Amino acid sequence: MRSKKFLKAEQAPFVWDTPGLVAGVDEAGRGPLMGPVVAAAVILDDLHPIKGLADSKVLTALRRDKLYDEIRAKALCFSIAQATVEEIDEINILQATMLAMKRAVEGLRLKPAKVLVDGNRIPTLVIVAEAIVGGDALVPAISAASILAKVWRDRWCQEFHLAYPQYGFATHKGYGTAEHLAALRAHGACPQHRRTFRPVAEVLK
Repeated sequence: MRSKKFLKAEQAPFVWDTPGLVAGVDEAGRGPLMGPVVAAAVILDDLHPIKGLADSKVLTALRRDKLYDEIRAKALCFSIAQATVEEIDEINILQATMLAMKRAVEGLRLKPAKVLVDGNRIPTLVIVAEAIVGGDALVPAISAASILAKVWRDRWCQEFHLAYPQYGFATHKGYGTAEHLAALRAHGACPQHRRTFRPVAEVLK
């Protein structure tokens, strides 16, 4: 459920009426004031189960990092994609999230018979898809996708922090914390800030 890089993600059982491979899809980065929104699609391998999969938000950073490596090693295939800050500002964060998810699914090396998406909306796909509210805590493949997307984006923030350390991106990952808002007021917006998000737009005025 082997791998394709982006450019150069155990509880209630679910029963699916579509035979074949099932991909889980989730995103990271809808709420932050900066950076891309990242989505992952994962098809797990039933012959190589991964213990401890859960919603990425309830896991420690260390546990997420370990699971990130294990998912990449054991999944049948995975894909990580993004929508850029420019795309977010142009088409809005919801549509950019759907775009990132669509790219992630289309980037899978194997074509799934069905796609399960965390939340209450699904991207436009040519594959049968279903939205599952709270799916990142219920469906292992969605949990895996949430972990891949979260870790990939957190690492992106840590790298971007090196270019703009005054904002503290490595710590708050772009969310609107008091530290981040104070840095925005002191230094203005950087190239990766989302211009259409209110706190950033207010600074630019």
